[in-house]
Amino acid sequence: MTARTVLSSLLRRKKNAATFAPEQDPKLLATLASPARLDDEVDLRDPPGARHLFDEIPRRDTAAGSNSILFDYARRGMAREALDHFSATRRGGVRVDGATLSCALKVCGSLTDKVLGEQLHCLCVKCGHDRGEVSVGTSLVDMYMKCCSIHEGREVFEGMPKKNVITWTSLLTGYAQGRMHWEVMALFFRMRAEGICPNPFTFASVLSAVASQGELDLGQRVHAQSVKFGCHSTVSMCNSLMNMYAKCGLVEEAKSVFYWMETRDMVSWNTLMAGLQLNECELEALQLFHESQISMGKLTQSTYATVIKLCANLKHLVLARQLHSCVLKHGFHLAGNVMTAITDAYSKCGELFDALNIFLTTAGLQNVVSWTAIISGCIQNGDIPLAAVLFNRMREDSIEPNEFTYSAMLKASLPILPPQIHAQVIKTNYQHIPSVGTALLTLYSKIGSTEEALSIFRMIDQKDVVAWSAMLSCYAQSGDCESATYLFMKMAIQGMKPNEFTISSMIDACACPSAGVDQGRQFHAISIKYRYHDAICVSSALVSMYSKKGNIESARIAFERQTDRDLVSWNSMISGYAQHGYSMKAIETFRQMEAMGIEMDGITFLAVIMGCSHNGLAAEGQQYFDSMIRDYKISPTMEHYACMVDLYSRAGKLDKTMSLIGDMPFPAGAMVWRILLGACRVHKNVELGKFAADKLLSLEPHDSATYVLLSNIYASAGKWKERDEVRKLMDYRKVKKEAGCSWIQIKNKVHSFIAFDKSHPMSDQIYAKLKAMTTMLKQEGYSPNTSFVLHDMAEEHKEAMLVTHSERLALAFGLIATPPGTPL
Repeated sequence: MTARTVLSSLLRRKKNAATFAPEQDPKLLATLASPARLDDEVDLRDPPGARHLFDEIPRRDTAAGSNSILFDYARRGMAREALDHFSATRRGGVRVDGATLSCALKVCGSLTDKVLGEQLHCLCVKCGHDRGEVSVGTSLVDMYMKCCSIHEGREVFEGMPKKNVITWTSLLTGYAQGRMHWEVMALFFRMRAEGICPNPFTFASVLSAVASQGELDLGQRVHAQSVKFGCHSTVSMCNSLMNMYAKCGLVEEAKSVFYWMETRDMVSWNTLMAGLQLNECELEALQLFHESQISMGKLTQSTYATVIKLCANLKHLVLARQLHSCVLKHGFHLAGNVMTAITDAYSKCGELFDALNIFLTTAGLQNVVSWTAIISGCIQNGDIPLAAVLFNRMREDSIEPNEFTYSAMLKASLPILPPQIHAQVIKTNYQHIPSVGTALLTLYSKIGSTEEALSIFRMIDQKDVVAWSAMLSCYAQSGDCESATYLFMKMAIQGMKPNEFTISSMIDACACPSAGVDQGRQFHAISIKYRYHDAICVSSALVSMYSKKGNIESARIAFERQTDRDLVSWNSMISGYAQHGYSMKAIETFRQMEAMGIEMDGITFLAVIMGCSHNGLAAEGQQYFDSMIRDYKISPTMEHYACMVDLYSRAGKLDKTMSLIGDMPFPAGAMVWRILLGACRVHKNVELGKFAADKLLSLEPHDSATYVLLSNIYASAGKWKERDEVRKLMDYRKVKKEAGCSWIQIKNKVHSFIAFDKSHPMSDQIYAKLKAMTTMLKQEGYSPNTSFVLHDMAEEHKEAMLVTHSERLALAFGLIATPPGTPL
């Protein structure tokens, strides 16, 4: 059976979730334990027993007797029976006091029944208990907060003349659950200012908000407050502290709290395990799991869910299967979070068939989380069409995707899917959520749609640092350093602290041709300020940026500072040496990399062959090319063949070049023929140049560079008639040559020049400087080489063309616009 065989049963089923399971497969169902009650589930619903106690009360029409049974129902978790009893006593004319209303409101909050809660609120107002009694007001606040009506809960709170710590804690908990974390902190400080002493539950709510924001300084202040009020040693408080420290990245502090605890419950073990997992300490978390088995004995479904997630992250299939057996043995196969974790573990371990089997046999437990897990599993295992089918089936079954579902589908990047998923995202109004918006932004960035990415970025509410970094990365990929710099400044103005990936994206943007090396240095300084310069992504970006800007010494220093080097760092350093004439250093770095046993890729060999090409080392370049295929089993790409063509062409071995092109396993691309055409111009090989130009024009008939190169070949050989025919062909095909341009950055402003340019405000001074430079050079023995001025004209006119070249104009302007001794 394959994953698609399992899918066929999925597609044949009806929409009713109860019939979603596949046909009874003895092998599949033999592993399932018989239905059993969860070990840690206690059935508190005992209406006959509760009714019997109620019947024994002598005077059931009294408020005390009525309240007694109401409280009993509430304690037993029999919310509906409690409310029925409350309604019956009201109809019987029994007087309602504050305790009755408070209990009824708490029961209503547990059911999250806002309509009934509002009716009870009206009754409180009618009976005059809404403001006079703290317990009733507190229960009203708690009810509204549990019903997610934060505004109404706040209004009740502000209207209460007296409040106690329980009132404040109910309000804080509501805001924390509503993810309004900054409001939680503001209320906590206001509470302290009003002289209310917090209790452990207050601290737990505040620490939950701190953990979600990752605000370590605030968390440490709250920890100090808990010590001051003697709440730091309770089990619930310690659990909250562990959660806060783990989410703030301080694993050692979380472990210290755990081992300091005198008494631990299962939540304590689960919290530390989850914290270790969050901070990528999976092996420690597994060790803790084994300790918990010894200390606690019986494990809960939350423990199993956490440990199975560890197996998924570690791709530990054997342990995942063992835990699956334990889940079946202890009756947790009816727990949705556990079965979803098992599905995810099998998917990440490459067992997509088993994951689909688990998913199909839990039809009654399926929700958006389990659907998202199986869809993500299909994507991770490369079966994107199956993921698309499951996504559609999920929507047909009226399961609405959430932000995680959309993010997973957007990462699939099928060419036909992005517009469809984008439309669904807009329809369900998820484009404002950071995770979905960032996934959309990244997708459009990959396909080069910068404007579309920017419009999505603007729509994201409460942009986090990931969204900002994704947009900066988009600008970096498109080479728009100016827009990236503006966005970074805007990010800083809004108080958003960059992370290492933000800085890395900005340094990548500074590597584009239009950016000055000074900008790269500024962001290097910013990386030092934020202490990110040693992060592998930042240091690698620095090596790449300095290499591309020709500042090889700075690139070398950044490279040697790295304690940990990734493949990008090595490749950037080798490429930097190769592109700027340090061929022997490129080869030396390659050999160092080889000696250290670092796995190489095609880019590594491309860089070292390029170094050999620039230094005329044809034999060495051939040796590395053969080694790449023979020893490293890397298949050469068009770029590798183009580099080899360049290697032989520079060495003047045009016959060997043609032999290599003929042996290529695929047709030569435009890059190969363009390199050969340029070599023919240098070596004045007219016939081969015409052949290469014909091949190139058949691939790119509107590329002006081909016509110009061919005409220059004819001109250098004195074939002016053929040169004129090429120019006429350009006019006939309406091919325009873009003028060559040189630019120079002075004081953060870029000045551009073309040949014979007189548009600059300082043109007179520039040409005067050019004349002085030419006179000085000739006095030192300079003689202009006019052989490459391919025009049929007098020698003095050729010299004039060389003098007014765009590069010379930019250089002259740089000399008059900067102080003496300034590097240009």
